[in-house]
Amino acid sequence: MDLTIAIDLLDGIAQNSQTVSQFSQAVMPAMKHHRLEMHDRSMVKDADQFPRAVVAVGATSTSDAWEHAQHAHRKGQLLYTLRGVIHCEIEAGIWIVPPQCALWIPGGVSHAARGSGEAEVYCLLIDPDAACALPPQCCTLAVSGLLHELISKAVSFPLLYDEDGAQGRLINTLLDELAAAPIEALHLPMPQDPRLRRLADSLLAEPADKATLSQWAVRIGMSERSMTRLLLEELGLSFGRWRRQLHVILSLQRLAKGQSVQTVALDLGYENASGFITMFRKAVGQPPARYLADRAGALNAPSPAAIALKEAKG
Repeated sequence: MDLTIAIDLLDGIAQNSQTVSQFSQAVMPAMKHHRLEMHDRSMVKDADQFPRAVVAVGATSTSDAWEHAQHAHRKGQLLYTLRGVIHCEIEAGIWIVPPQCALWIPGGVSHAARGSGEAEVYCLLIDPDAACALPPQCCTLAVSGLLHELISKAVSFPLLYDEDGAQGRLINTLLDELAAAPIEALHLPMPQDPRLRRLADSLLAEPADKATLSQWAVRIGMSERSMTRLLLEELGLSFGRWRRQLHVILSLQRLAKGQSVQTVALDLGYENASGFITMFRKAVGQPPARYLADRAGALNAPSPAAIALKEAKG
């Protein structure tokens, strides 16, 4: 069996003849597919052709860096991160997927993904007919303890699971839970205007840059008024709100790697941790430590069924 097949499934390569990308070359030696030994090689050449509502796979990576080039496929894709952070780029924006969150990418949407350090990821490829209740646009979804257990179980199924048996029923429950999952505000919209794109790319490269709105307008060759109007038209955000969202997303990426709040605050241009924490709380409603702890705690909380069983035994 070939690990190339597992990587193709994990990252949703659903083209019949795709050159192995930089992602595959970087990650292949360090990836381990949980159910690879159960898959027939002839079955896994093209995930789009599988006659099942959901194709579920999982992998781990210990590489320093990996990248997968722009691609698209017919099936929708859910990337669920257990460890590490995935950075996914789509024409309309950038999504950062921290641990205990999942990124939903509808079928046919071109996207690229990259990451660094240790990662553990589950990937679901969902047939369009089974994804009708899922959002029609890319979004980051919060993963509850129940949804985590359902995804973890689905990854252990054979690719051609019994649709009419217990495995098929679990897949249907999983799809219902996905449709009900809350959407997280972990999206950084990206402008299409080349001048605004230059602004966005510059701040992504140097997020600590404290230049004002008027200074940025001069740098990209626009009036301050035109820049403000165009940002609102294209992104629905003011310059200040967009930069705050950038800092939230970059901070989650770095905090998930184990960096301290103080280090992240200074790297993003804040004078101290207090100023950064205030910004983060205004943006997401919680300080960063509580935000991350709550998401970790959601996975460790017992499900209602487990609680009921415990009470019955008592």
